[in-house]
Amino acid sequence: MRLFFVRHGKTQWNLEGRFQGSKGDSPLLEESVENLKKLGHYLSAIHFDKVYTSDLKRARDTAMLVMEANQNPTEITIAKPLREWNLGRLEGQKISTIASIYPKQMEAFRYNLAKFDNDFFEAESVYHATRRVAKFVASLDYEHDQNVLLVGHGACFTAVTNYLLGFESGQLRRQGGLDNGSVTILESSDGKHFNLIRWNDISYMEEQEQLS
Repeated sequence: MRLFFVRHGKTQWNLEGRFQGSKGDSPLLEESVENLKKLGHYLSAIHFDKVYTSDLKRARDTAMLVMEANQNPTEITIAKPLREWNLGRLEGQKISTIASIYPKQMEAFRYNLAKFDNDFFEAESVYHATRRVAKFVASLDYEHDQNVLLVGHGACFTAVTNYLLGFESGQLRRQGGLDNGSVTILESSDGKHFNLIRWNDISYMEEQEQLS
């Protein structure tokens, strides 16, 4: 099975540089809608056996825009386990402001999640967030389904894709974060062992091609 992890399109809070977790949900930007239509075209030749999206509106809207362009559109299923981290007191705060007040914590958040003190910010732990999504991924039908689309969020998908590839919590952001509207593809035959096929692919924004 190939799993296509798509991060939602760019939102107003992304533009403003604000933390946007499971308790915040700003709308997609107009420019992002156009890019997501390109992403839909990029993935349009692929038949998805299942399509799952986080219940947050920015992810649901992204999933709908992608499926509108598909040659054989699949019904979209809401999956709450795919929602973004609960970021607690960080929600809606300017990233630059928090970084100036708590530089070590923000460095940990960006580069070494093992050192991030989620309790200090009353946020969900990296352990809980990654296991929540990984448990959902493990429940998929690896025997019968070939392609599954998962639409969700940057912090959570960055962490969980690296977790599924076998990396420890301190290395979950070893390649940086996933871009808005990016697609990352993992492959697995059993839901336990995963291979990386594509990472943070946004090539469709410049090239009008289709993935096959």
